[in-house]
Amino acid sequence: MAIMLSKTYDALKEAGAPDKKALAAAEEIANLHSRLLRLEVMAGINITLSVAIALKLFTD
Repeated sequence: MAIMLSKTYDALKEAGAPDKKALAAAEEIANLHSRLLRLEVMAGINITLSVAIALKLFTD
């Protein structure tokens, strides 16, 4: 099931975009947002583990 940003969809429809194109664009933006969020979480984990390793190396 695709995720869609309803406010984006509504704005595109109000601006005159055809239904299928507005739906596809709203889904594409939602998917991009989801991918960026996952990337942000992975980067945070990577930084946390890197700091933990560095602290372990320099404190022992």
